[in-house]
Amino acid sequence: MRYAKPMYQILLLPILAGFITQIIKFLIKSNQQKFNFKNLLAYSGMPSGHSALIVSLATIAGLREGFHSPAFAVSAILAIIVIRDALGIRRYLGQHGRILNVLVKDLKDDQVLDEKYPHLLEKIGHTPAQVLVGSLIGFFVSLIGFWILN
Repeated sequence: MRYAKPMYQILLLPILAGFITQIIKFLIKSNQQKFNFKNLLAYSGMPSGHSALIVSLATIAGLREGFHSPAFAVSAILAIIVIRDALGIRRYLGQHGRILNVLVKDLKDDQVLDEKYPHLLEKIGHTPAQVLVGSLIGFFVSLIGFWILN
């Protein structure tokens, strides 16, 4: 059972960091989110849950296994991919959703458009500030969790 404690930390601390950031989203009024299960899994808003989760994973992997370990290397590369995705393609898709929603709305006389094209999500990406705050939460959750559980 030598590996039970590190596995416990490596698995649960990132999940805790992601959960904390999702809860924080409801406390920040600018996110304009009501508390429900759908919004608990929301894609966008302050702070970034994706960034918190993945930075927490990289941090605890580095602390537990060493910053020279393959586990840290893999989680750091994964963090770069996830954060780039949140800042890039998902934000870009949100802009497309907003434009397409306006176009469909402008063609409101066409009943087929309303039935065939549902309202698209417009907030699925993150701003750099949202990613930074989420990343800091993830880092500190893993750092504090590592310190408390050791």
